[in-house]
Amino acid sequence: MPNLSFITSKAAVKESSIHGKGLFAIEQIKKGEIVCVKGGFIFDRQTLGEMPDWYRAAEIQIADDLFIGPLAENEREGSMIFSNHSCDPNIGVQGQIVFVAMRDIEAGEELTHDWATTDDDDYEMECKCGALSCRKIITGKDWQKSELQQKYCGYISTYLTNRINQSKHAPPS
Repeated sequence: MPNLSFITSKAAVKESSIHGKGLFAIEQIKKGEIVCVKGGFIFDRQTLGEMPDWYRAAEIQIADDLFIGPLAENEREGSMIFSNHSCDPNIGVQGQIVFVAMRDIEAGEELTHDWATTDDDDYEMECKCGALSCRKIITGKDWQKSELQQKYCGYISTYLTNRINQSKHAPPS
């Protein structure tokens, strides 16, 4: 299995109470430290739509019609960053594929990001993060919520930041 993604040596993949496998700090991680970098191959939406069942959300969108992720089943595990969703995350994205600590993180904490900082898709699912601020239902369009844009300023993918800025500067219809 090729390692397409980077995960800091201060983290390990373990079973998660949120969902399946998760990424956990095994040492303290300081605010701003790189936690993981999503790797894989660049492909378009058509290719994504043709992926078989084993694929199950292994990609991250990086542009309107571009994604990064594995292309073969034996690459899936090595391309994953295992960051489950949380409405009260401790890591955020800088750029397109680099995830950093948003605050100091103690050993034992699950490393999570809010999918509103990376996803622009048509889905709705029940959230099981357990955070006091849990939204209960998350969608692939949560990035459009102004309160989340403000909450995650500096930790939203460049792709979504550009979409947010375009919508703010669009002429009224």
